Amino acid sequence: MSMIKTSREVAGNEKPCLLCQKSDSARDDLPKSAHSLLLLDASANGFSQLFPHDIGWILPNLRHLNLSKNSLQGNLPSSLGNMKKMYFLDLSHNVLYGKLPRSLTMGCYSLMFLKLSHNKLRGNIFPEPTNLTSLQVLSLDNNQFSGRIGDGLLNSSSMSVLDLSNNYLTGVIPGWIGNLYGLSMLLISNNYLEGQIPVSLIAISFLVLLDLSANRLSGDLPHRFSSDTRILFLQDNNFSGTIPDTVLGNASILDLRNNRLSGNIPKFVSNQKIYILLLRGNNLTGSIPSQMCGLTNIQLLDLSDNRLNGSIPSCFSNISFSFPTLQHDGQEGYDNAGLMFVSSDIFGGMGLDEEFFSTEDLGSVIEVQFAAKLRYDSYIGVTLGFMFGLDLSENELSGEIPAELGDLVDIRALNLSHNHLSGVIPESFSNMEDLESLDLSFNLLHGQIPSQLTKLSSLAVFNVSYNNLSGIIPLKGQFSTFDETSYIGNPLLCGQPTNRGCNGDTLKETPADVGEEEEDVIDIVSFYWSIIAAYVTVLLGILASLSFDSSWSRTWFSVVDAFIHKVKSLIS
Repeated sequence: MSMIKTSREVAGNEKPCLLCQKSDSARDDLPKSAHSLLLLDASANGFSQLFPHDIGWILPNLRHLNLSKNSLQGNLPSSLGNMKKMYFLDLSHNVLYGKLPRSLTMGCYSLMFLKLSHNKLRGNIFPEPTNLTSLQVLSLDNNQFSGRIGDGLLNSSSMSVLDLSNNYLTGVIPGWIGNLYGLSMLLISNNYLEGQIPVSLIAISFLVLLDLSANRLSGDLPHRFSSDTRILFLQDNNFSGTIPDTVLGNASILDLRNNRLSGNIPKFVSNQKIYILLLRGNNLTGSIPSQMCGLTNIQLLDLSDNRLNGSIPSCFSNISFSFPTLQHDGQEGYDNAGLMFVSSDIFGGMGLDEEFFSTEDLGSVIEVQFAAKLRYDSYIGVTLGFMFGLDLSENELSGEIPAELGDLVDIRALNLSHNHLSGVIPESFSNMEDLESLDLSFNLLHGQIPSQLTKLSSLAVFNVSYNNLSGIIPLKGQFSTFDETSYIGNPLLCGQPTNRGCNGDTLKETPADVGEEEEDVIDIVSFYWSIIAAYVTVLLGILASLSFDSSWSRTWFSVVDAFIHKVKSLIS
């Protein structure tokens, strides 16, 4: 097979290949006449010129073309339609613009992989029928496509992955997508789609991942998805009503954040294979169901920003925040790379060729947001595989914090803030050795901060502000790095970094306060001395003026003499 390598692959005495030498014109790098080349991969280079307009005529026999991750510009040429044998085309991560040429969608009937994501392509999505009958993977995400989704892909019944996310699509989700019976992954997030989820979409038998997040979808949630649907991203929409008990099914990831869902948390949590459950930002009420204590191998549990009440179940200590145990060749083990979501446990039944969609591609489509370290971060790929967290903040939970929560030894982020929790901070929290973020602010906690917490060597964020805590603030370990913002709103706390010193469990004025008082005393003494000095000055002035012979001094002495005679006469 004829092949072209990238400039990074040229080694030894091999001569540089076509398109490996950067020039002012990509056309100058191509042969002058038709070439029998079968594979061309010049991805991840620095090409920034116009896309060759006659590439299809020069390389008509090309079967594999990868020019991704460059800075190629211009429109997609109509000559691409002459590459009738091409089954792999990746032009993603460039600066291509304009509409998709009709010749591409009709002439390249052998295409199995078409990736045009991260460009500036525009126009409607396949408003006319196409001839892409062999297409398995289509990625048009992160472009500027607009309008309604056309039905031009009705003949692409072999489609396995369809990604239209991050565009400007409007209208409803077309029901004909349900006719793509082999669809395993459907991503249409971050658009302007409206209406409800079509029933035909829910009925797709092999749909593993469904991402409809960040649209304007509304209505009730479907009561059931396909038994193969393992990942559901439905967040940032306008879904309302209650969460059906059956909606979780066999899902491993369920994200329903920031909708208008109400009612109680259903008892669907008996599902033992769920890794991520995110219900933040809804109107859920009632208590936390005890069935959640049966969750095993969960990574992220977010119930924050709802109206949940009651106490935190003490059996939460039974939840296993840890890597899931996976089956590999009949033996149990952990996915050491942390990419459990792209393991055979979830994607094994998709049947995707590694040439078309790699493990890295599968991991990159799964992005989860979770609040930790006082900020909201996105976790993807390997970073997601190593994040474990529990967020119950911004609810109406009451009662004491169960000491049993200290048994969640693998957790990295714990947020119980903005509730009505009372009692003391459990000393058992010192068992959570991997804890990086602990937020207990805006509650009714009292007592001292347990000194045992200084053993948490990974703790980067600690917040107990606006409680009723008292006593000495620990200073060892990571606690020496926390500033006053971690403790404000607790007037009975003392020690650094506050301005209140400690004497046992009682408070006394700090040297700074004493200095201020001494300064006040010095000011008063200065005031008295200034009065005395003024009095003495005036007296000396009067005596000095009387020493001179003048009419007013003689008058003064005569008045004094008369006063003395008057007093003597009164006495005698």
